[in-house]
Amino acid sequence: MFYFLECITFGKRREHSRIFYKQKADHKLIEVKDISKRYKLGQIRGYKTVRESLQKIFSNRKEKEDIEYIWALRDVSFNVKEGEVLGVIGRNGAGKTTLLKVLTRITEPTEGIIKLKGRVASLLEVGTGFHPELTGRENIFLNGAILGMKRAEIQAKFDEIVDFAEVEKFIDTPVKRYSSGMYVRLAFAVAAHLEPEILLVDEVLAVGDFQFQKKCLGKMQDTTESGRTILFVSHNMGAIRQLCPNCLWIDKGKLKQYDLTSKVVNSYLKAGNLSELTGEIDFKEKLQKDFQLRVVRLMSSEGVTTQKFDCDEPVIIELDCQVRSQIPGLYAYLSISKRDGAEVMVSDSFDDVPNPIDNLSVGMHRISVTIPARTLGPGDYYVSINFTSRFSDKGFDVESPGEICTFSLDDLTSSRGNQRGGYFSTLLKWNVTGL
Repeated sequence: MFYFLECITFGKRREHSRIFYKQKADHKLIEVKDISKRYKLGQIRGYKTVRESLQKIFSNRKEKEDIEYIWALRDVSFNVKEGEVLGVIGRNGAGKTTLLKVLTRITEPTEGIIKLKGRVASLLEVGTGFHPELTGRENIFLNGAILGMKRAEIQAKFDEIVDFAEVEKFIDTPVKRYSSGMYVRLAFAVAAHLEPEILLVDEVLAVGDFQFQKKCLGKMQDTTESGRTILFVSHNMGAIRQLCPNCLWIDKGKLKQYDLTSKVVNSYLKAGNLSELTGEIDFKEKLQKDFQLRVVRLMSSEGVTTQKFDCDEPVIIELDCQVRSQIPGLYAYLSISKRDGAEVMVSDSFDDVPNPIDNLSVGMHRISVTIPARTLGPGDYYVSINFTSRFSDKGFDVESPGEICTFSLDDLTSSRGNQRGGYFSTLLKWNVTGL
């Protein structure tokens, strides 16, 4: 089946956008050429009354309208091959979600051409495509029907979807009564299991707890092995490096870089000035969050903020967090990774018994984690932190920011120095005794 859509006219210039939807198989499942999207800023005026319309007709004065536009996307082009997982990164407001909304036909592009081949499933926000008054069971069948699947196909996958989402007890409950965690678990399970040729996933996975995020990443890996194509938008550089061989970086609506993930992520982190070489980064306040990270600092043992350390000194990670509602079961998961994405060290707040961040009081709190001297080998490292609650199904909105900062280690004192291989720099004792 073949579909064609052409739009939009505004101002003195006619601008065209075309979207082609094909069911025919091809090597390239997604082709995007010079896509742009323009939005009007300011007040959106509704319908006028008859009186207002007549006044305008008989008035000699022209109504002056100050209209300002913004380009959410500008001349973006890329191709995605069958079975490829393409990462999409960029700062908040860069245009990543707008790109996915254009691809899913939620909004029309202002200019450019898009060619999609195959069924498209999207997960752009919690409960995408769900009707709140319908039960979980009914929404599964509704989403499958939207994807063009037969009832028998959906039924064959039904038990697997419910088991993955862990909502069996609530499957016949209207989804409007689901917590955000239950919503996202079922939404992802539906999108991933109903076998679309193309799966578009936004940062929605940050809503789930850490264990569920790991489960979703594993499912997406399985999905790609079956030959399906994924566009994955995330601020979690560890997940991007783990899943996506290639990556594109959107900056202020434009395609900044499109290359191997390792190259793009490195460029993005340097340009984003994570820690800005001072070892400190602030995070924007999000009033809707019950718990969020506000400031990260990398500290030396002398109390100096820095990104550069020696293997002979500890690395102190300070996390200033804001609690707006007490959260029972709150815990954190810390991950240290090498530049190539290899995870070399993990820790969670249960390492310190009892878990010190469980049920923190409302207010600001500073969490401090120390990596002892002579633990990690020389090199560059990425720090990721995820917060969640063991009771995430209770509806707590806990921020899970992912990758937050970078630091580097030099080994200036041991034999071989920075040429010392391996993940660790521990100096071992060599005892010799006569036999």
